[in-house]
Amino acid sequence: MKKVMLLCGSPRIRGNTAQVVEECAKVIRESGLETDIASLAGMKIESCTACYRCREEGNCVLEDGLSGIIDRLRDADGFIVASPVYFGTARGDVTAALQRIGMVSMATDHFLSWKVGGPVAIARRGGHTATIQELLMFFFINEMIVPGSNYWNMVFGRDPGDVWKDEEGMDTLRLFAGNVARLINKLE
Repeated sequence: MKKVMLLCGSPRIRGNTAQVVEECAKVIRESGLETDIASLAGMKIESCTACYRCREEGNCVLEDGLSGIIDRLRDADGFIVASPVYFGTARGDVTAALQRIGMVSMATDHFLSWKVGGPVAIARRGGHTATIQELLMFFFINEMIVPGSNYWNMVFGRDPGDVWKDEEGMDTLRLFAGNVARLINKLE
């Protein structure tokens, strides 16, 4: 069965980003695909050191748990990355994770190529579009397919649960998640 991995880049297990990821996963499952949610909560993701040992090993050699996520991602047909916005951009560990995932893909079998997905940004006030643009670079340089929605993939919320007050934002993300699933099904 086709599957989409969703990466929750928040350190908060039940925060707004996690709630948005769960809602996207629900829409994808309703479209007949499996989902696999990976969370960076509790992890200490290191930055890529450009050691290139992934060429020989087939995966990242840094031992912080990201290699397990990479193994799971290899089997997915789609990949959605959700990040809270910190100081106007994605969290540092989210970009560190994506850089390492991209490095492993490029150094090995290009497993990211033609996966369908895209970024999601969650913030209290601003920085959404800068975060989306920042994260889109990962998707495009890895030959991934990014479907659109009827607005940018962003939701407003500060305290856990605030995202549900942003009805337009949540509807936009539901449409995006549905478009990811539809495109994966059409590529079959």
